[in-house]
Amino acid sequence: MDDLELVTYCGLYCGLCSHRNRIPGQAGSLRQSMQKEGWDRWAKDDPDFKEFWSYLGRLAESTPSCRQGCGPPFCAIRKCVQEKKLDACPFCEQYPCQRILGIAAGYPTMLADAKRMKDKSVSVWVQEQEERRKTGFAYVDIRNYPYRVPDK
Repeated sequence: MDDLELVTYCGLYCGLCSHRNRIPGQAGSLRQSMQKEGWDRWAKDDPDFKEFWSYLGRLAESTPSCRQGCGPPFCAIRKCVQEKKLDACPFCEQYPCQRILGIAAGYPTMLADAKRMKDKSVSVWVQEQEERRKTGFAYVDIRNYPYRVPDK
C-alpha cells in the first residue's frame, strides 16, 4: 500500500472513518443474518426490499479514500493541496488555514495528528493510525458537532 493511499488531503486517516472500518462489517453481518433467515428469498419481489437489499450490499463494501474519489467532488481542500503539489495539508507553510481550523473544530485529534505526521513521517504516522484502527476506534467516536468548513 502506498503510504498516502488512506491519508486524506486534509490530514485525516481514511482507515479511521466508520464508513471504512465499521459500517461495512456491520452491514455485511446484517445481510448475512437476513440471508440466514430467508429474507433474500421471501421478500425478493418487494420493491422496497430490493432497494434496501441493494443498498445494504453497497454498504458492506469498503469505500474508497478521498484520493480515489470519495468525498465531495468540489472539495476546496483537495483542490488546494493538488494545486500546491503537496502530499497533504499538514505539509503546507500556511497550515493550519481557516478551512483546516473549521474541520479541526469537529475532529479534536486533527491538529495533534498533523504535527505527528510531520514530525515522525507519513509512514510511521500511517502505522500509528492502523494501530488505532485495530482497536475499533473511529473518528465518529470523538467528532464534535456542529462544525463547518469555511468557504474561504
